[in-house]
Amino acid sequence: MIACQRHLFDVPDDVAYFNCAAFSPILKASRDAGMIGAGKKAQPWQLGKIEFQEEPDQARKLFAKLIGAPPQDVAIVPATSYGIATAAANLPVKSGHRIVLLDDQYPNNVLPWIEKCEREGAELVFVARAEGDNLTSGVLEAIDERTAITALPHCFWTDGTLIDLVAVGARCREVGAALVVDATQSVGALPLDVAEIRPDFLVVSGYKWLLCPYTIGFLYVAPHRQGGMPLENAWSDRMQTEGGSDWQNGHMHYPEGWQSGARRFNMGEATNFIAMPMAITAFKQLHAWTVSEINVSLRRITETIIERTSNLGLIAPAKEYRAGHLTGLRLAAGSTCDNIEDIQQKLAEKHVYLSVRGDALRIAPHLHVSDTDIDRLVIALADTL
Repeated sequence: MIACQRHLFDVPDDVAYFNCAAFSPILKASRDAGMIGAGKKAQPWQLGKIEFQEEPDQARKLFAKLIGAPPQDVAIVPATSYGIATAAANLPVKSGHRIVLLDDQYPNNVLPWIEKCEREGAELVFVARAEGDNLTSGVLEAIDERTAITALPHCFWTDGTLIDLVAVGARCREVGAALVVDATQSVGALPLDVAEIRPDFLVVSGYKWLLCPYTIGFLYVAPHRQGGMPLENAWSDRMQTEGGSDWQNGHMHYPEGWQSGARRFNMGEATNFIAMPMAITAFKQLHAWTVSEINVSLRRITETIIERTSNLGLIAPAKEYRAGHLTGLRLAAGSTCDNIEDIQQKLAEKHVYLSVRGDALRIAPHLHVSDTDIDRLVIALADTL
């Protein structure tokens, strides 16, 4: 169990922040690293191989370790939507094929598949939420020999309900389907191992549970998918030099080949002089805490909140399907509250912050949350309800 780490975050004492599934606060140390990077851009003669090559490679390695992947299987991308678009552009779908999704899944992992099905004459299959919060059983039933792609999260974005990706991955391989995972709401706060799941593509935006700045993410590409076509043709991902990318003179040539591994899928300007050192700083802290201990510690917070709000008519997902770091509280039938969004606004007036997602009050703490914050949330909910 990790003690409260509020001293590492810039969260004032009068703020109770439970909205990390929307935006996590960055670490003070990451803020400082970003300011150093901004200073280098202000004096660009300071920029060199460290910023162009070594820092992106270090970030790639640190992220890869979080998901149990080799660094060469990771590309640097700006957003989840970029990674899903990359997967959609490289996975074959034909007329009569199916793509399996969940009802109310986050749009970034839905919209590209709608477009692909319309273009190729394939069918979208949306799996409805089962009674008892078991999302996995319905997905497994929906996957059959007609399935070309299954595109899922690790846990559901509105309430943290888990999907058993190991079981889903095994079923996909049985029928020859590809598995695409949006792990933005899990990696960094919920253990995940790509060696067990074996996805074809897995993408994570960094500004939530990875404690990174906005507009930086990471894309895992399975080795058998690394011969595909990227969305861009950045010269830095084309260079075939003995030591890797020739950051100094690579733009003097027009090579036909690509760098090895998943690097070809990098976004342009992946060598972000401000965001990259911020991400590296965050990853080092995540590894020092360890993801398993982060999850245990955040689970204590969410379980405490669930227990203390149960008498207020708020209902959480079934315990066996809770991700731990993230949960959603729904109003019980017969509640006198007409508009759940009114609750969010009234809490914000008390400097207590969470999100409304669908019909759930989404509770998403990080290690800055103290017992005092939990008290403030519970009291504010009691007063509001």
